[in-house]
Amino acid sequence: MHPVITARFSQHPNRPEYALGMIQIVEVGPRDGLQNESVVLETDQKVALIERLVQAGATRIEIVSFAHPGRVPQMADAEAVAAAFAGREDFSRIGLVMNERGWQRAQEVELDEVNIPVGATDGFNQANVAASPNETIEFVADVVGQSEIPVTGTVSVAFGCPYDGEVNEETVVEIAGRLAEAGCAEIAIADTIGVADPWTVRSRLASVRAATGDVPLRVHFHDTRNTGIANTFAAIESGVEIVDASAGGIGGCPFAPNATGNIATDDLVFTLHRAGFVTGMDLDRLIETARWVGEVLAIDPPSALLRAGDFRPG
Repeated sequence: MHPVITARFSQHPNRPEYALGMIQIVEVGPRDGLQNESVVLETDQKVALIERLVQAGATRIEIVSFAHPGRVPQMADAEAVAAAFAGREDFSRIGLVMNERGWQRAQEVELDEVNIPVGATDGFNQANVAASPNETIEFVADVVGQSEIPVTGTVSVAFGCPYDGEVNEETVVEIAGRLAEAGCAEIAIADTIGVADPWTVRSRLASVRAATGDVPLRVHFHDTRNTGIANTFAAIESGVEIVDASAGGIGGCPFAPNATGNIATDDLVFTLHRAGFVTGMDLDRLIETARWVGEVLAIDPPSALLRAGDFRPG
């Protein structure tokens, strides 16, 4: 397993009573960010994005998805992107796997981790991977049994589904518990379409933790309705120390209509640093990266930091 960042502590520059721990950020822009953009980047542009993120301090990055290239053409060159980082040890290389064929492809390249999503509803899981949630959980268990690298199990649409509507807490807890039993090294709870609220996040995570024991929890919030940072706050207050974010807030899910990108990495880092948390990331470089990726995608990323900039009182 790639070395895990150890917790560090920091003093807030203006409020010395704050001494908060480290929040580990999993950068998903090269995968979740790019997979829903209309412009398909060249392989060398994807490699350049990942390199920029490493230079900005990212230590865990979802670099590729082994989705069917016909369904997600933005990820068609997954093997070539992964090959560009062969032998790298300065960050953890994560690949998203959704089915047996994807798992076979993932085993042909160098990765440090794999992430497998399980939809909390039949409607979403069928749209995403053409299988029932139960079938995908069994697939996760098979991969865990075969894999020599850590496997994260992600519960997708854990707060609401574009096909089946509301998702109840009991369903999410059951799936998370089964992923823990399967031996996942980490379990992520994902608000794939951005419908969660902080109070539900707090309740749901408490219930999930009771079912998953000591397995580390990770959260994945889409900012579709501008609740992503608030939901992240609730998750961190609930004890979560691993948060997904996307450079500039780009992206979304091709199988979740109207879903926008994850919370912007730069917005998240600004918020955490202001509070006194440590992330190990360079905010200036993150803003530069968000600006650069917007230019190559010919979009205006939703990141607020791109508009407002950092705050540095004199």
